[in-house]
Amino acid sequence: MHRLTPSVRRLAAAKCSKTKNSKRCFASASPTWASSLTKLFNPTDDHAALREMVRTFTEREVEPQALEYNRSETFNSSLFRKFGSENGGLGILGLTAPDDFGGTGLPDATAVSIVHEELSYSDPALCLSYLAHSILLVNNLAVNANEDQLARFMPGICDGSKIGGMCMSEPNAGTDVLGMKSNAVYDSDRDGFILNGTKMWITNGTMTGKETGDLFLVYARTGTEKRSDITQFVVEGGMEGFNVGQKITDKLGMRASPTAELVFENVFLPAKTHVVGDVNGATLCMMRNLEIERVALAAMAVGIARRSLDEMIAYASDRPAFGKSSLFGFGQIQKHISESYAEYMAGKCYLYAMANGLDLSTYGNGLDADGVKLYCATMTKNVADRAIQVMGGYGYCGEYAVERLWRDAKLLEIGGGTNESHHKNMARDLHKLDGNKLE
Repeated sequence: MHRLTPSVRRLAAAKCSKTKNSKRCFASASPTWASSLTKLFNPTDDHAALREMVRTFTEREVEPQALEYNRSETFNSSLFRKFGSENGGLGILGLTAPDDFGGTGLPDATAVSIVHEELSYSDPALCLSYLAHSILLVNNLAVNANEDQLARFMPGICDGSKIGGMCMSEPNAGTDVLGMKSNAVYDSDRDGFILNGTKMWITNGTMTGKETGDLFLVYARTGTEKRSDITQFVVEGGMEGFNVGQKITDKLGMRASPTAELVFENVFLPAKTHVVGDVNGATLCMMRNLEIERVALAAMAVGIARRSLDEMIAYASDRPAFGKSSLFGFGQIQKHISESYAEYMAGKCYLYAMANGLDLSTYGNGLDADGVKLYCATMTKNVADRAIQVMGGYGYCGEYAVERLWRDAKLLEIGGGTNESHHKNMARDLHKLDGNKLE
Protein backbone atom coordinates (compact mmCIF):
# COMPACT_ATOMS: atom_id res chain seq x y z
CA MET A 1 0.00 0.00 0.00
CA HIS A 2 1.38 3.39 -1.00
CA ARG A 3 1.72 6.07 1.64
CA LEU A 4 1.25 9.82 1.61
CA THR A 5 4.47 11.75 1.31
CA PRO A 6 5.52 13.50 4.54
CA SER A 7 4.74 16.92 3.10
CA VAL A 8 1.22 15.88 2.11
CA ARG A 9 0.70 14.23 5.50
CA ARG A 10 1.65 17.47 7.24
CA LEU A 11 -0.61 19.41 4.87
CA ALA A 12 -3.50 17.07 5.68
CA ALA A 13 -3.00 17.56 9.39
CA ALA A 14 -2.82 21.34 9.05
CA LYS A 15 -5.90 21.65 6.87
CA CYS A 16 -7.99 19.33 9.01
CA SER A 17 -7.22 21.38 12.10
CA LYS A 18 -8.77 24.52 10.61
CA THR A 19 -12.35 23.31 10.29
CA LYS A 20 -14.42 21.19 12.63
CA ASN A 21 -16.39 18.71 10.52
CA SER A 22 -19.96 17.74 11.29
CA LYS A 23 -20.19 14.37 12.97
CA ARG A 24 -19.97 11.40 10.63
CA CYS A 25 -20.83 7.85 11.59
CA PHE A 26 -21.82 4.45 10.26
CA ALA A 27 -25.50 3.73 10.76
CA SER A 28 -24.74 0.33 12.28
CA ALA A 29 -24.53 0.26 16.08
CA SER A 30 -22.14 -2.71 16.06
CA PRO A 31 -18.55 -1.65 16.88
CA THR A 32 -17.18 -4.73 15.11
CA TRP A 33 -19.10 -3.99 11.92
CA ALA A 34 -18.16 -0.30 12.05
CA SER A 35 -14.50 -1.24 12.48
CA SER A 36 -14.72 -3.55 9.47
CA LEU A 37 -16.19 -0.75 7.34
CA THR A 38 -13.53 1.68 8.50
CA LYS A 39 -10.81 -0.71 7.34
CA LEU A 40 -12.55 -1.15 3.99
CA PHE A 41 -13.13 2.54 3.29
CA ASN A 42 -9.93 3.86 4.92
CA PRO A 43 -7.49 0.94 4.90
CA THR A 44 -4.59 2.95 6.35
CA ASP A 45 -4.17 5.99 8.57
CA ASP A 46 -2.90 7.85 5.52
CA HIS A 47 -6.13 7.15 3.66
CA ALA A 48 -8.12 8.40 6.63
CA ALA A 49 -5.99 11.58 6.74
CA LEU A 50 -6.47 12.13 3.01
CA ARG A 51 -10.23 11.73 3.34
CA GLU A 52 -10.38 14.16 6.25
CA MET A 53 -8.23 16.71 4.41
CA VAL A 54 -10.38 16.65 1.26
CA ARG A 55 -13.63 16.60 3.26
CA THR A 56 -12.56 19.62 5.29
CA PHE A 57 -11.57 21.54 2.16
CA THR A 58 -14.79 20.55 0.42
CA GLU A 59 -16.98 21.74 3.29
CA ARG A 60 -15.11 25.01 3.55
CA GLU A 61 -14.48 25.94 -0.09
CA VAL A 62 -16.31 23.68 -2.53
CA GLU A 63 -19.80 23.53 -1.00
CA PRO A 64 -20.41 27.31 -0.78
CA GLN A 65 -19.79 27.92 -4.49
CA ALA A 66 -21.40 24.85 -6.09
CA LEU A 67 -24.89 26.22 -6.73
CA GLU A 68 -23.68 29.56 -8.10
CA TYR A 69 -21.34 28.04 -10.69
CA ASN A 70 -23.93 25.44 -11.69
CA ARG A 71 -26.49 28.17 -12.37
CA SER A 72 -24.08 30.29 -14.41
CA GLU A 73 -22.58 27.28 -16.26
CA THR A 74 -19.10 28.58 -15.50
CA PHE A 75 -15.94 26.83 -14.35
CA ASN A 76 -14.37 27.93 -11.08
CA SER A 77 -10.80 27.84 -12.30
CA SER A 78 -9.40 29.70 -9.30
CA LEU A 79 -10.81 27.09 -6.92
CA PHE A 80 -9.66 24.28 -9.20
CA ARG A 81 -6.10 25.58 -9.08
CA LYS A 82 -6.20 25.22 -5.30
CA PHE A 83 -6.23 21.47 -5.89
CA GLY A 84 -2.65 21.90 -7.11
CA SER A 85 0.54 22.07 -5.10
CA GLU A 86 1.28 25.78 -5.47
CA ASN A 87 0.65 28.36 -2.73
CA GLY A 88 -0.30 25.87 -0.04
CA GLY A 89 -2.85 24.05 -2.23
CA LEU A 90 -4.23 20.58 -1.57
CA GLY A 91 -1.63 18.90 -3.76
CA ILE A 92 -4.08 16.40 -5.29
CA LEU A 93 -3.91 17.32 -8.99
CA GLY A 94 -0.91 15.02 -9.23
CA LEU A 95 -2.29 12.45 -6.79
CA THR A 96 -0.93 9.42 -8.66
CA ALA A 97 2.09 11.15 -10.25
CA PRO A 98 5.70 10.61 -9.10
CA ASP A 99 6.78 13.07 -6.43
CA ASP A 100 10.07 13.53 -8.31
CA PHE A 101 8.09 15.45 -10.93
CA GLY A 102 5.77 17.42 -8.66
CA GLY A 103 3.15 14.78 -7.93
CA THR A 104 1.90 13.36 -4.64
CA GLY A 105 3.46 9.96 -5.37
CA LEU A 106 0.36 7.94 -4.47
CA PRO A 107 -0.48 5.61 -7.40
CA ASP A 108 -3.30 4.14 -5.35
CA ALA A 109 -6.86 3.47 -6.55
CA THR A 110 -8.21 3.78 -3.01
CA ALA A 111 -6.83 7.31 -2.71
CA VAL A 112 -8.36 8.12 -6.10
CA SER A 113 -11.73 6.83 -4.89
CA ILE A 114 -11.58 8.79 -1.64
CA VAL A 115 -10.89 12.11 -3.36
CA HIS A 116 -13.62 11.64 -5.98
CA GLU A 117 -16.19 10.53 -3.41
CA GLU A 118 -15.53 13.51 -1.15
CA LEU A 119 -15.52 16.16 -3.89
CA SER A 120 -18.69 14.80 -5.50
CA TYR A 121 -20.56 15.02 -2.22
CA SER A 122 -20.71 18.78 -2.80
CA ASP A 123 -19.91 19.47 -6.46
CA PRO A 124 -19.88 16.58 -8.97
CA ALA A 125 -19.22 18.98 -11.87
CA LEU A 126 -16.04 20.37 -10.35
CA CYS A 127 -15.04 16.80 -9.54
CA LEU A 128 -15.59 15.78 -13.16
CA SER A 129 -13.08 18.41 -14.25
CA TYR A 130 -10.74 17.13 -11.57
CA LEU A 131 -11.12 13.57 -12.92
CA ALA A 132 -10.39 14.65 -16.50
CA HIS A 133 -7.24 16.45 -15.37
CA SER A 134 -5.87 14.15 -12.66
CA ILE A 135 -6.85 10.74 -14.07
CA LEU A 136 -7.27 11.08 -17.83
CA LEU A 137 -4.26 13.38 -18.23
CA VAL A 138 -1.91 13.21 -15.22
CA ASN A 139 -2.26 9.52 -14.39
CA ASN A 140 -2.03 8.51 -18.03
CA LEU A 141 1.19 10.48 -18.43
CA ALA A 142 2.55 9.14 -15.14
CA VAL A 143 2.13 5.55 -16.34
CA ASN A 144 3.09 5.92 -20.01
CA ALA A 145 5.41 8.92 -20.52
CA ASN A 146 9.21 8.76 -20.46
CA GLU A 147 11.30 10.68 -17.94
CA ASP A 148 12.01 13.58 -20.27
CA GLN A 149 8.30 14.02 -20.90
CA LEU A 150 7.52 13.77 -17.19
CA ALA A 151 10.09 16.48 -16.45
CA ARG A 152 8.72 18.68 -19.21
CA PHE A 153 4.95 18.37 -18.75
CA MET A 154 4.22 17.08 -15.25
CA PRO A 155 5.18 20.01 -12.96
CA GLY A 156 2.69 22.47 -14.50
CA ILE A 157 -0.26 20.08 -14.45
CA CYS A 158 0.51 19.05 -10.86
CA ASP A 159 0.96 22.53 -9.41
CA GLY A 160 -2.21 23.85 -11.06
CA SER A 161 -0.66 26.41 -13.36
CA LYS A 162 -1.91 24.38 -16.36
CA ILE A 163 -5.32 22.74 -16.78
CA GLY A 164 -6.05 20.03 -19.29
CA GLY A 165 -7.57 16.68 -20.09
CA MET A 166 -7.76 13.89 -22.63
CA CYS A 167 -9.21 13.69 -26.16
CA MET A 168 -10.66 10.35 -27.23
CA SER A 169 -14.32 10.65 -28.33
CA GLU A 170 -15.29 12.11 -31.69
CA PRO A 171 -18.55 13.33 -33.24
CA ASN A 172 -19.13 9.86 -34.71
CA ALA A 173 -17.00 7.69 -32.41
CA GLY A 174 -18.00 7.47 -28.76
CA THR A 175 -18.41 3.96 -27.41
CA ASP A 176 -16.93 2.70 -30.69
CA VAL A 177 -13.68 4.43 -29.80
CA LEU A 178 -11.57 2.38 -32.22
CA GLY A 179 -13.71 3.81 -34.99
CA MET A 180 -12.01 7.21 -34.54
CA LYS A 181 -11.10 9.10 -37.70
CA SER A 182 -8.57 11.60 -36.34
CA ASN A 183 -5.22 10.73 -37.83
CA ALA A 184 -1.57 11.62 -37.49
CA VAL A 185 0.80 11.12 -40.42
CA TYR A 186 4.54 10.91 -39.93
CA ASP A 187 6.66 13.55 -41.68
CA SER A 188 10.18 12.14 -42.00
CA ASP A 189 11.66 15.48 -43.09
CA ARG A 190 10.59 17.12 -39.82
CA ASP A 191 10.68 13.99 -37.62
CA GLY A 192 7.17 14.56 -36.36
CA PHE A 193 3.51 13.85 -36.94
CA ILE A 194 0.86 16.01 -38.61
CA LEU A 195 -2.40 15.68 -36.66
CA ASN A 196 -5.83 16.28 -38.18
CA GLY A 197 -9.28 15.60 -36.80
CA THR A 198 -12.03 16.64 -34.41
CA LYS A 199 -12.61 15.55 -30.82
CA MET A 200 -15.95 15.88 -29.05
CA TRP A 201 -17.23 16.09 -25.45
CA ILE A 202 -13.81 17.13 -24.13
CA THR A 203 -13.90 18.04 -20.45
CA ASN A 204 -11.70 21.09 -19.73
CA GLY A 205 -11.45 21.63 -23.49
CA THR A 206 -11.91 25.36 -23.03
CA MET A 207 -12.24 27.67 -20.05
CA THR A 208 -13.55 30.68 -21.99
CA GLY A 209 -15.18 29.31 -25.13
CA LYS A 210 -12.43 30.85 -27.24
CA GLU A 211 -9.05 29.47 -26.15
CA THR A 212 -8.30 25.79 -25.63
CA GLY A 213 -7.17 24.35 -22.32
CA ASP A 214 -3.45 24.13 -21.66
CA LEU A 215 -2.46 20.50 -22.25
CA PHE A 216 -4.13 17.38 -23.63
CA LEU A 217 -3.41 13.75 -24.35
CA VAL A 218 -4.90 13.09 -27.78
CA TYR A 219 -5.53 9.69 -29.37
CA ALA A 220 -5.23 9.46 -33.14
CA ARG A 221 -4.98 6.81 -35.82
CA THR A 222 -1.42 6.28 -37.07
CA GLY A 223 -1.75 3.01 -38.98
CA THR A 224 -4.09 1.34 -41.45
CA GLU A 225 -3.50 -2.37 -40.88
CA LYS A 226 -5.50 -2.74 -37.64
CA ARG A 227 -8.28 -0.81 -35.91
CA SER A 228 -6.00 -0.68 -32.89
CA ASP A 229 -3.22 1.19 -34.72
CA ILE A 230 -3.59 4.23 -32.48
CA THR A 231 -0.99 6.49 -30.87
CA GLN A 232 -1.31 9.06 -28.11
CA PHE A 233 0.20 12.52 -28.38
CA VAL A 234 0.68 15.52 -26.13
CA VAL A 235 -0.94 18.62 -27.65
CA GLU A 236 -0.32 21.97 -26.00
CA GLY A 237 -2.59 24.99 -26.00
CA GLY A 238 -1.37 27.62 -28.45
CA MET A 239 -0.01 25.13 -30.98
CA GLU A 240 -0.71 26.27 -34.53
CA GLY A 241 -3.83 24.59 -35.90
CA PHE A 242 -5.23 23.61 -32.47
CA ASN A 243 -8.52 25.42 -31.84
CA VAL A 244 -11.88 25.31 -30.11
CA GLY A 245 -14.68 24.18 -32.40
CA GLN A 246 -17.39 25.09 -29.91
CA LYS A 247 -18.05 25.26 -26.20
CA ILE A 248 -20.93 22.92 -25.44
CA THR A 249 -23.57 24.58 -23.25
CA ASP A 250 -27.10 23.89 -22.00
CA LYS A 251 -26.18 20.42 -20.73
CA LEU A 252 -28.59 18.51 -18.51
CA GLY A 253 -26.01 18.31 -15.72
CA MET A 254 -22.35 18.82 -14.86
CA ARG A 255 -22.91 22.43 -15.88
CA ALA A 256 -19.97 23.84 -13.93
CA SER A 257 -17.57 21.57 -15.81
CA PRO A 258 -16.54 22.98 -19.23
CA THR A 259 -17.10 20.76 -22.26
CA ALA A 260 -15.87 21.46 -25.78
CA GLU A 261 -15.35 20.30 -29.31
CA LEU A 262 -11.66 20.60 -30.22
CA VAL A 263 -10.32 20.83 -33.76
CA PHE A 264 -6.85 19.85 -35.02
CA GLU A 265 -5.79 21.18 -38.42
CA ASN A 266 -2.27 20.19 -39.49
CA VAL A 267 -0.95 20.38 -35.92
CA PHE A 268 2.74 19.49 -35.95
CA LEU A 269 3.90 17.25 -33.07
CA PRO A 270 7.63 16.47 -32.72
CA ALA A 271 8.13 12.73 -32.44
CA LYS A 272 10.83 12.95 -29.79
CA THR A 273 8.86 15.03 -27.29
CA HIS A 274 5.15 14.70 -28.03
CA VAL A 275 4.59 11.01 -28.81
CA VAL A 276 3.67 9.17 -25.59
CA GLY A 277 4.56 5.49 -25.61
CA ASP A 278 4.96 3.41 -28.74
CA VAL A 279 3.60 4.37 -32.13
CA ASN A 280 0.47 2.25 -32.77
CA GLY A 281 0.64 1.10 -29.14
CA ALA A 282 -1.82 3.40 -27.39
CA THR A 283 -4.82 1.07 -27.32
CA LEU A 284 -3.41 -0.74 -24.29
CA CYS A 285 -2.73 2.60 -22.56
CA MET A 286 -6.30 3.65 -23.31
CA MET A 287 -7.86 0.48 -21.89
CA ARG A 288 -5.68 0.55 -18.77
CA ASN A 289 -6.62 4.14 -18.02
CA LEU A 290 -10.29 3.42 -18.66
CA GLU A 291 -10.21 1.02 -15.70
CA ILE A 292 -9.19 3.65 -13.15
CA GLU A 293 -11.47 6.21 -14.83
CA ARG A 294 -14.44 3.90 -14.27
CA VAL A 295 -13.46 3.35 -10.64
CA ALA A 296 -13.24 7.12 -10.17
CA LEU A 297 -16.65 7.62 -11.77
CA ALA A 298 -18.10 4.96 -9.46
CA ALA A 299 -16.59 6.89 -6.53
CA MET A 300 -18.32 10.04 -7.80
CA ALA A 301 -21.57 8.09 -7.80
CA VAL A 302 -21.01 7.04 -4.19
CA GLY A 303 -20.42 10.66 -3.17
CA ILE A 304 -23.62 11.81 -4.90
CA ALA A 305 -25.62 8.99 -3.26
CA ARG A 306 -24.26 9.77 0.20
CA ARG A 307 -25.23 13.44 -0.14
CA SER A 308 -28.68 12.52 -1.48
CA LEU A 309 -29.22 10.22 1.49
CA ASP A 310 -28.10 12.85 3.97
CA GLU A 311 -30.50 15.37 2.43
CA MET A 312 -33.53 13.08 2.36
CA ILE A 313 -32.92 11.80 5.91
CA ALA A 314 -32.60 15.35 7.25
CA TYR A 315 -35.72 16.51 5.44
CA ALA A 316 -37.80 13.48 6.43
CA SER A 317 -36.72 13.93 10.06
CA ASP A 318 -37.80 17.57 10.23
CA ARG A 319 -40.98 17.58 8.14
CA PRO A 320 -44.25 16.95 10.05
CA ALA A 321 -47.29 15.71 8.13
CA PHE A 322 -50.77 14.33 8.82
CA GLY A 323 -50.34 14.65 12.55
CA LYS A 324 -47.03 12.79 12.67
CA SER A 325 -43.84 14.49 13.85
CA SER A 326 -41.81 13.42 10.81
CA LEU A 327 -42.07 11.68 7.47
CA PHE A 328 -40.36 8.65 8.99
CA GLY A 329 -43.81 7.60 10.19
CA PHE A 330 -44.94 6.77 6.66
CA GLY A 331 -44.22 3.46 4.96
CA GLN A 332 -43.66 4.95 1.51
CA ILE A 333 -40.93 7.22 2.86
CA GLN A 334 -39.43 4.36 4.88
CA LYS A 335 -39.15 2.37 1.64
CA HIS A 336 -37.41 5.19 -0.24
CA ILE A 337 -34.86 5.80 2.51
CA SER A 338 -34.14 2.19 3.47
CA GLU A 339 -33.71 1.00 -0.13
CA SER A 340 -31.48 3.96 -0.87
CA TYR A 341 -29.26 3.21 2.12
CA ALA A 342 -28.94 -0.49 1.23
CA GLU A 343 -28.06 0.28 -2.38
CA TYR A 344 -25.60 2.99 -1.37
CA MET A 345 -23.80 0.69 1.05
CA ALA A 346 -23.67 -2.13 -1.52
CA GLY A 347 -22.12 0.25 -4.05
CA LYS A 348 -19.64 1.73 -1.61
CA CYS A 349 -18.48 -1.70 -0.44
CA TYR A 350 -18.09 -2.87 -4.05
CA LEU A 351 -16.15 0.29 -4.87
CA TYR A 352 -13.60 0.03 -2.07
CA ALA A 353 -13.24 -3.75 -2.37
CA MET A 354 -12.33 -3.15 -6.02
CA ALA A 355 -10.12 -0.11 -5.41
CA ASN A 356 -8.16 -1.64 -2.52
CA GLY A 357 -6.91 -4.42 -4.79
CA LEU A 358 -6.33 -2.47 -8.01
CA ASP A 359 -2.77 -1.90 -9.21
CA LEU A 360 -2.74 1.13 -11.52
CA SER A 361 0.24 -0.22 -13.46
CA THR A 362 -1.65 -3.36 -14.53
CA TYR A 363 -4.47 -4.03 -16.97
CA GLY A 364 -7.05 -6.78 -17.37
CA ASN A 365 -9.24 -5.62 -14.48
CA GLY A 366 -12.11 -4.69 -16.73
CA LEU A 367 -14.83 -7.00 -15.40
CA ASP A 368 -15.11 -5.28 -12.04
CA ALA A 369 -14.09 -1.83 -13.28
CA ASP A 370 -17.09 -2.09 -15.61
CA GLY A 371 -19.19 -3.76 -12.93
CA VAL A 372 -18.66 -1.23 -10.17
CA LYS A 373 -19.39 1.72 -12.46
CA LEU A 374 -22.44 -0.02 -13.96
CA TYR A 375 -23.91 -0.66 -10.52
CA CYS A 376 -22.99 2.64 -8.87
CA ALA A 377 -24.06 4.87 -11.77
CA THR A 378 -27.63 3.56 -11.81
CA MET A 379 -27.69 3.29 -8.03
CA THR A 380 -26.88 6.98 -7.52
CA LYS A 381 -29.39 8.15 -10.11
CA ASN A 382 -32.08 6.15 -8.32
CA VAL A 383 -31.06 7.42 -4.88
CA ALA A 384 -31.09 11.04 -6.07
CA ASP A 385 -34.48 10.44 -7.67
CA ARG A 386 -35.86 9.08 -4.40
CA ALA A 387 -34.43 12.07 -2.54
CA ILE A 388 -36.42 14.40 -4.83
CA GLN A 389 -39.53 12.30 -4.25
CA VAL A 390 -39.14 12.40 -0.46
CA MET A 391 -38.60 16.18 -0.49
CA GLY A 392 -41.43 16.86 -2.93
CA GLY A 393 -41.55 20.37 -4.36
CA TYR A 394 -38.50 21.43 -2.37
CA GLY A 395 -36.45 18.63 -3.93
CA TYR A 396 -37.51 19.80 -7.38
CA CYS A 397 -36.06 23.30 -6.86
CA GLY A 398 -32.49 24.34 -7.51
CA GLU A 399 -32.01 25.80 -4.06
CA TYR A 400 -31.95 22.25 -2.70
CA ALA A 401 -28.95 20.18 -3.74
CA VAL A 402 -30.74 16.99 -4.80
CA GLU A 403 -32.15 18.52 -7.99
CA ARG A 404 -28.61 19.27 -9.18
CA LEU A 405 -27.29 15.91 -7.99
CA TRP A 406 -30.01 14.09 -9.93
CA ARG A 407 -29.07 15.91 -13.13
CA ASP A 408 -25.35 15.37 -12.57
CA ALA A 409 -25.85 11.67 -11.82
CA LYS A 410 -27.24 10.89 -15.28
CA LEU A 411 -23.89 11.51 -16.95
CA LEU A 412 -22.40 8.59 -15.03
CA GLU A 413 -24.53 6.20 -17.09
CA ILE A 414 -23.00 7.66 -20.28
CA GLY A 415 -19.51 9.09 -19.73
CA GLY A 416 -16.50 6.81 -19.33
CA GLY A 417 -18.50 4.01 -20.95
CA THR A 418 -22.25 3.72 -21.40
CA ASN A 419 -24.23 1.19 -19.39
CA GLU A 420 -24.69 -0.75 -22.61
CA SER A 421 -20.93 -0.95 -23.20
CA HIS A 422 -20.47 -2.28 -19.67
CA HIS A 423 -23.09 -4.95 -20.35
CA LYS A 424 -21.23 -6.00 -23.50
CA ASN A 425 -17.81 -6.03 -21.85
CA MET A 426 -18.94 -7.88 -18.74
CA ALA A 427 -20.89 -10.50 -20.66
CA ARG A 428 -17.82 -11.13 -22.83
CA ASP A 429 -15.59 -11.58 -19.78
CA LEU A 430 -18.07 -13.77 -17.93
CA HIS A 431 -18.51 -15.94 -21.01
CA LYS A 432 -14.78 -16.62 -20.85
CA LEU A 433 -15.28 -18.43 -17.54
CA ASP A 434 -16.21 -21.39 -19.74
CA GLY A 435 -17.94 -23.41 -17.06
CA ASN A 436 -15.79 -22.28 -14.13
CA LYS A 437 -17.73 -21.29 -11.04
CA LEU A 438 -17.69 -17.87 -9.41
CA GLU A 439 -16.17 -17.63 -5.94
